[in-house]
Amino acid sequence: IGWYNTFLTFRLSGKSSIQAEYQWRREEWISNWQQSLLRIGYHVQLHPRVTARLGYGWIETFPYGDIPLNGFGKQFTEHRLFQTIVLQDEVKRLSISQRWMLEERWLGRYASAAATKEEDFDLLGRIRYQVRLQHPISKPGDGQGYFYLATYDELFIGFGKNVKENVFDQNRLAGLIGFQSRSSFRVEAGFLQQLLQLGREVDGKNVFQYNNGVTVNLYYMLDLRKRN
Repeated sequence: IGWYNTFLTFRLSGKSSIQAEYQWRREEWISNWQQSLLRIGYHVQLHPRVTARLGYGWIETFPYGDIPLNGFGKQFTEHRLFQTIVLQDEVKRLSISQRWMLEERWLGRYASAAATKEEDFDLLGRIRYQVRLQHPISKPGDGQGYFYLATYDELFIGFGKNVKENVFDQNRLAGLIGFQSRSSFRVEAGFLQQLLQLGREVDGKNVFQYNNGVTVNLYYMLDLRKRN
């Protein structure tokens, strides 16, 4: 797989901002669609080390792999609301980030294999927990940025009456090398491993996907605060 992501932050004040992101997720590195994810959220800083975020996501998931996620092998739409708390901490030069996310997910459902559009949307809940570690590997010079290494692991747990086989939904593990500019730009890239469980059985057995590939993340911050 190849996940290529862009994150734009629009700072409104010292404690609030809007973030828009687009994630272009591909199969076979870049050849075929896996998923398209567009998300927008409002951030507010509750404490110097605590941030909250509310937002909406529009996701299109495509049929990929030997066993598609949709039982009829169709592309399906997801509308998602999310609420997030992020806790930041530091131990010497090591940055530690913990993120808790609650999601309300409306997934498109087809009535039959012959259907040409989704009949309804099923509501599923999901909880996510991510821990990320980041450490600089170079010292910032005058007017320059620095390089860093990072890793994160994220666990997804589904809940609600419409969750079937995949209470354990998925886990993501990544290792990254990145560059943080002195101002508002950051880029990072590395490997990504995704373990995902389908929401249905196939031939009476649970089915797991083991997806390995690369991820590239671009971050840019635009300061919209009024200046005297």
